[in-house]
Amino acid sequence: MIDIKGLRDDIENVENALARRGYVLDKKKFINLDAERKLLQTEVEALQSDRKNLSNDFGKLKANNSDTTELKKKIDLINEDLKNKNEALNVILSSMNDFMLDIPNIPHPSSPDGINEKQNIVIRTIGEITSTNTIDHIDITKKIDTDLAAKIAGARFSVLSGDMAKLQRCLITFMLDIASKNGYKEYYLPLMANVDSLTATGNLPKFEEDLFKTTESLYLIPTAEVPLTNIYRNELISSQDVPLKLTAHTSCFRSEAGSYGKDTKGLIRQHQFEKIELVQVTQPETSLDDLYGLLDNAEEILKLLELPYQVIELCAGDLGFSSCKTFDIEVWLPSQSKYREISSCSNFSDFQSRRANIKINTPEGKILAHTINGSALAVGRALIAVIENNYDGKDSIELPQVLHDYFGASSISI
Repeated sequence: MIDIKGLRDDIENVENALARRGYVLDKKKFINLDAERKLLQTEVEALQSDRKNLSNDFGKLKANNSDTTELKKKIDLINEDLKNKNEALNVILSSMNDFMLDIPNIPHPSSPDGINEKQNIVIRTIGEITSTNTIDHIDITKKIDTDLAAKIAGARFSVLSGDMAKLQRCLITFMLDIASKNGYKEYYLPLMANVDSLTATGNLPKFEEDLFKTTESLYLIPTAEVPLTNIYRNELISSQDVPLKLTAHTSCFRSEAGSYGKDTKGLIRQHQFEKIELVQVTQPETSLDDLYGLLDNAEEILKLLELPYQVIELCAGDLGFSSCKTFDIEVWLPSQSKYREISSCSNFSDFQSRRANIKINTPEGKILAHTINGSALAVGRALIAVIENNYDGKDSIELPQVLHDYFGASSISI
């Protein structure tokens, strides 16, 4: 959530900043709501003051055994009026909260201008493309079975068996080991989250259609970012403890609403997938540098896996709802002859911490923390990249050196 004070103090500047990402701020609606809120608050405060004065007079009359009938009628009328005004004020405050929850984060000044992904900027390209393979991962091995998954659950699921299940497990362990080496504390987390948690990270209320809702107002998590960030919801953190670095492997669940017909084959776009998430809770003045550090942590895994990749910086118009600055990492997939996203590393500034009430206790006072996060990595897409970039065109997949000890072999027969 952006700072409402910024809207009140300089709405034109906020409007222009949001326009960079293609968001049209309903300035008139906010001004009218805020004016009505201010008027009602003034009226409520005046009624409360009148009631206090009359209550004092009532007490004096009562002490003198004087008639309080007329005064009590006045107090009752004020109470009724106050009740109605408070109800009206609560309606306005609720409307203002809904209005604020719908506004995306303000792009960081350093995020490049642009209206969509076509204006994203390639920052660097790492690794040489050597694979001549043109065969899709789903056709290379029969140990990734989407037909069997369809029988069990439906479309956009997969069953991994034998060496493919083992390779996925090895990738997960390897990625968590790298995260731990880089100072991230590992967590085992619930795979469901409540409304407050998903509102804190920006998934609700705006993106409910992307989530799987269960019972009891719980949702399956779309990413470990949700539970990891909410560990510190409504917490005051000592300045000596930041940055806090957290990681977790979880299954993630997304409805993929709006992606009908896209990437229907294989592991690229699934309802259920595995991911290693990195989250940092940090100081405002260091969060940009911390984002670059987190990006390095994610890139390190691809370098160790010897996979070609590129890093792109998202333009303002392509930023996610909660992000003010984002770098995507895209890995080379030979069967598609293009790079595909495998990680998104973002700085959310104080957008999530304002929603989640995450504060840092500094010598100068309490301040809102900044949150950053990124995938390190999306396991299914890493699995695809390892398979396709290392397929020998015949009957085996050569494993990257770093996975030999994890897997217990240097190659997989298919």
